[in-house]
Amino acid sequence: MEMSNELLDIQPRELKFIVELKKQSSCSVRLFNKSNHYVAFKVKTTSPKKYCVRPNTGVIEPKSACDFLVTMQAQKVALPDMTCKDKFLVQGTVVAEGTTEDDITSSLFAKENGKYVEESKLRVVLASPPHSPVLLPINGVHDQVPVFETSPSKDQVLRGDENVGTQLKVIENMMEQKSENIEPPVTVEARDLERVKGVEELELAKDVENLTFKISELELKLEEAQVTISKLTEERRLTARESESLRQELALLSTKKGVRRIQVGFPFLFVCMVSLVSVVLGYLVRCQ
Repeated sequence: MEMSNELLDIQPRELKFIVELKKQSSCSVRLFNKSNHYVAFKVKTTSPKKYCVRPNTGVIEPKSACDFLVTMQAQKVALPDMTCKDKFLVQGTVVAEGTTEDDITSSLFAKENGKYVEESKLRVVLASPPHSPVLLPINGVHDQVPVFETSPSKDQVLRGDENVGTQLKVIENMMEQKSENIEPPVTVEARDLERVKGVEELELAKDVENLTFKISELELKLEEAQVTISKLTEERRLTARESESLRQELALLSTKKGVRRIQVGFPFLFVCMVSLVSVVLGYLVRCQ
């Protein structure tokens, strides 16, 4: 079946992730079914261990939308640059009304017998967190960088003690404001707690990655099992049909054999009557 128009409208076409150490980043994608048919979709990626997609399959009703969430696992080490070659592939195909997510298998998106399968590629864009010293709040108040005027010349300094005193007061006020905004130093216990927290987050990220990998393996095995069950069911149906055909042929042969048995030879009563008539005729002939 050929389609002249697109089945799915995808927004956005670029997956943007904010990269921060030991923190996950997520991006939401919306699929809109532009057709008048039910459309099944499936999301694939070139790095299944690095990303988690939920849901990665589904069925969208005509003129309806569906969202899926892509989560990038936490980075353990800093990236050398923000270049990323990871790709995502969104497949879509028309299905019958009443199709559920459980009915979606890999064979559904196979391009066989002229079946139309729409494929859209999404690229990944990495971005740094917006860290700016001017905009970062300290103790809930934005730290505004003081603007210094041009340093006075030697002649201006020597003009009088008033200018020198005024400059000293300005410098003292600036130092007092800065001392109020400076946070207290981190204690040893706080550092230990941060270190333990970092180790726990790393272990948690590792466990999540392992679970994601195991779930992907189980999904692949489940798809293979479903394909095998479909083949076995088809073979069983063909075998039952052949058995029924053989049973009908045997019944037909049995009927023909019975008909032949009935038609061959004379009935026993007829033979008895002929014998009796023959004996009577022979007796009569002999008596004469």
